[in-house]
Amino acid sequence: MKNSNLSNPILPEETELKKIILNYVGNKINPDNDNITVEHIIDVFADQFPEFLLVLAEENWINGYTQALSDTKYVEKNEKLYTNKE
Repeated sequence: MKNSNLSNPILPEETELKKIILNYVGNKINPDNDNITVEHIIDVFADQFPEFLLVLAEENWINGYTQALSDTKYVEKNEKLYTNKE
């Protein structure tokens, strides 16, 4: 399953850092249509700065795992309440 937002073009008008990243990625990959996407940026960061992406991925995984545990506890609690009412 692929996130559809990965292929959306990024517009450079917002911040200086964004412009720097877009210029760097554009020079690295030379896209056919001059559109830089999030997927392009991730690919370049994975190659050039993997420790940055690794920290983001780990944090995302930990947050997802924590949320799943919380959801499981919530469901178990509500199942007990529901079954006790019958």
